[in-house]
Amino acid sequence: MTEFDGVGVDGVGVPDFVLLDQLTTEAFLENLKDRFRGGKIYTYIGEVVVSVNPYRNMDAIYASDVVAKFRGREIYENEPHVFALADAAYRSTKRLGKDSCIVISGESGAGKTEASKIIMRYIAATTNKTGRGEIERVTKMLIQSNRILEAFGNATTNRNDNSSRFGKYMDINFDFKGDPTGGHILNYLLEKSRVVYQQAGERNFHVFYELLRGAPEALLQSLGLKRDPTVYYYINQGNSHVVSSLNDRRDFDDLRNAMKILGFEPHEQDTLWRLVAVVLHLGNLQFTDSGDHADISDKAAVDTIAALLDTTADQFTNALCYRVVATHREVMHKQHTSELAAYGKDALSKAIYERMFTWIVRKINSRVEVQNSSYHYDNHVIGVLDIYGFEIFDNNSFEQLCINYCNEKLQQLFIELVLKREQEEYEREGIKWVQIKYFNNKIICDLVEEAHTGIIAVLDEACVGVGNVNDTVFLHALDSRLKKHNHYTSRQVDSSDKTIERDTQFKIKHYAGNVKYSVIGFIDKNKDTLYQDFKRLLYNCNSELLKQMWPEGAQDVKQVTKRPKTAGTLFKESMIALVDNLQAKEPFYVRCIKPNEQKSPLLFDDERCQHQVEYLGLLENVRVRRAGYAYRMTYERFVQRYKLMCLETWPNVKGTNRDGTKIILESLDLLEQVAFGNTKIFISNPQTLAELENTRAISLPDIVLIIQRWTRGMLARIRCRKMRAMIYIMLRYRRYKKRYFMSQIIERFSGVKQMSDLGKHLEWPTTSSPVLADFVSLLKLLHGRWRSHIVLSRLPRESWPEMQLKCNAYEAFNKRRPNWGYTRKWLGDYLAQEDNQLAHVYTAQVDALRREFRFDKVYFSAFGVKLNSKGKAQERVIVVTDSHIFKLDAAKGYQKNRSPLALNQLLAVSVSPGNDQSFILHFANPPGGDVACCLFSQNNENRVPELIGVLYHIMQTKHGKKITVNVENTHQFILAKRTKQLQLQSGNSPRPVFQKNSNIGFILFCP
Repeated sequence: MTEFDGVGVDGVGVPDFVLLDQLTTEAFLENLKDRFRGGKIYTYIGEVVVSVNPYRNMDAIYASDVVAKFRGREIYENEPHVFALADAAYRSTKRLGKDSCIVISGESGAGKTEASKIIMRYIAATTNKTGRGEIERVTKMLIQSNRILEAFGNATTNRNDNSSRFGKYMDINFDFKGDPTGGHILNYLLEKSRVVYQQAGERNFHVFYELLRGAPEALLQSLGLKRDPTVYYYINQGNSHVVSSLNDRRDFDDLRNAMKILGFEPHEQDTLWRLVAVVLHLGNLQFTDSGDHADISDKAAVDTIAALLDTTADQFTNALCYRVVATHREVMHKQHTSELAAYGKDALSKAIYERMFTWIVRKINSRVEVQNSSYHYDNHVIGVLDIYGFEIFDNNSFEQLCINYCNEKLQQLFIELVLKREQEEYEREGIKWVQIKYFNNKIICDLVEEAHTGIIAVLDEACVGVGNVNDTVFLHALDSRLKKHNHYTSRQVDSSDKTIERDTQFKIKHYAGNVKYSVIGFIDKNKDTLYQDFKRLLYNCNSELLKQMWPEGAQDVKQVTKRPKTAGTLFKESMIALVDNLQAKEPFYVRCIKPNEQKSPLLFDDERCQHQVEYLGLLENVRVRRAGYAYRMTYERFVQRYKLMCLETWPNVKGTNRDGTKIILESLDLLEQVAFGNTKIFISNPQTLAELENTRAISLPDIVLIIQRWTRGMLARIRCRKMRAMIYIMLRYRRYKKRYFMSQIIERFSGVKQMSDLGKHLEWPTTSSPVLADFVSLLKLLHGRWRSHIVLSRLPRESWPEMQLKCNAYEAFNKRRPNWGYTRKWLGDYLAQEDNQLAHVYTAQVDALRREFRFDKVYFSAFGVKLNSKGKAQERVIVVTDSHIFKLDAAKGYQKNRSPLALNQLLAVSVSPGNDQSFILHFANPPGGDVACCLFSQNNENRVPELIGVLYHIMQTKHGKKITVNVENTHQFILAKRTKQLQLQSGNSPRPVFQKNSNIGFILFCP
């Protein structure tokens, strides 16, 4: 029984109808409406869940955190939800070892199929984590099977875009650990008449439209189909082939994926598509009377169908237009009229689709059934029954009689099981059982199923009758046998009832209301006639799958067979077996309600909902629950919830929980409103519970303050102790880490002086401590300086400046120029050397320049060829001092012909990665542009790296900045305020040669 945490535990209405103050239809509907409009689609009746279709996305209430909230909890511990019911069924199976079943009922569009999916997803999410591979295999197949069954068994009706047109009962098997190990599906009464006929605004089964819209063009061509659904008679009658809420193309892809997951072989899928196409082609076949027999007008369609069925056109034509009549002695061929041929065609179409659907269910069962034989030991099941709801249409036929009979049986079972459970609980608790009055609908079930006098029995007699026995004769037979039955009437029985048509209708007074049935077609639908010729035709085709679907086609023509059972008898027997199956299980119920016909999330149609509440027997269910004691709770739970209202029981009860319960009720003067059971307290009416809750709500704030005060103090003390411990641990740990880190460094670098590279290859220990990281950086610097000192101490001191320049060059090139001349001796001022015959002239000119420009030293000088501002090559001497770069003309006694270039304006230097001696100096706003030059010498020495080292050193030491060194094969530079490109090539001349090129600018041919 649901725990009630005050009126509207979730803030909207009463969460359990048992606790309504007044039990009337109006009060029931008003509470249902309030909760629907407040976004609460679930309400309890005891342990029954009433679900209202929200017609909007409600993913938030089914999220993984919500699943965790309901896992392993009692129904009364959370607000009403289908998860609570699913968990109760799962726990009943896992903990108590009982088989359970969940019965989901309601009319089309009320959300039954969606409820079954939600229950399966919850069970899949709440199972154990061990053996996850097998669990995921089973649950994935069980969930994907829904996709296949929906495609072949669901259709769009005027009430529901995705209406299940068959009943489905699924058993989910669990092992002793509570893990799903397999499943089994039973289907009931597929609405196969929909294959050949649909009402206006409705569609045939989804798979027809999904195939036409989603299949690849090659598949459609192989099936002889067109994409337009309007050209096929069997699927265009409803004139509603497009449904906004469905995406047939996407659903077809999902269907094929589900088939792949379930293990449908490619040839099996191909056969299914062939059968769907056969049904579409059959619908377009037309017959004409040719003399006294029928003839097919479209021979091409016959060829197509025969090819799809792997048979010949002649054999298929004979099966359609002729019928074999056999006796013990002879075999005769009886010709069909066009009317009989059309009847046979429709019967064949329905039979093909039904056999295909049945085979699909068997195929799914073969994949989801228990695979491991060890699971059969200590195996339990949860059954989920998704069955059609009570149906009352303008024209009710044989299908509606079967469906409503099914609902009568389930309602009878429902009331019996609820009463049985109530009586067992009263006896278990030692409470006197109060006889509860209720409507027993067994009389209606007997009206339909009773032998000899029931409607199905009379219909079976009419089907085997001799002579001209038609639907009207059947109706008169019903009138004769049932005229005194209180729940049956017709125009012939009661001539004053003008609402019933004479000779065509009868009325049954169901528990959910009066329903008029039209007898037209009853006999044909009950016989479910299919000529043996079709069975032999399909068995003898070349398809092994079709042979499996039609095993009776193997019988000899002259073989006398037993008359098959009628459709009504088969359905009655399946319902009796279903009820027996459900009676052996622990039942749980979900009652689904459709709030309106417009599929609106806002509208609540009172009249429509009242009709559903009546035929679902919800008020009857509430009366049964309230007839004795409306509410009950264990003593432990009662004391835990209400002990705060009494000083004698707070914070702890002295004595037993039963004693504490009595003390609490005495303090509120409520003893006369309750009864004491062995383990539970029984409360007679909702008002008593409401008084308990109101008193608790008043007492709660004071208790909350006390609990908060003590809790805050306790948490503060705990937090303080944790902080002290944490600080102590951190201090000790930091000391340990520092000592350990230093020991690693000492151990690693203990013998670096004897190493060839002085420890350069050693890796430094890593640390996440910022302090130690700074310390490591300092140690790395000290180690680097020590290594430098050791290396330099091995060299003559006069070579240190050269070594410094080479280090600068190495840093500037950064491994981008493999040959950077570090093996040769760098002389710097090459023109001042003795091998220069005009060295004295050069030296005198440099002294004059030093006096004029006040520089300290010449760092580098060499011969080179440069481009002037007009793009002409000129031989010049490049002289680099600490402040300027001079371009001297050797032919004119080393005279400078232009102003020198100030080094503080130098931005970058561009060189190539090869062995050439070219370079470009890039300046900030140079008057004549950048300097493009190529050095040369008598022995072709590699002097450009030395120049780079000099420039890099001067800019860093004298001007406090680093220049950028670009290393690339092609150079961009500015000449006469225009951007030019310099490309390098090898040449045969001993001197560098610049050549103009209209496309790129200049080509430098290097020696």
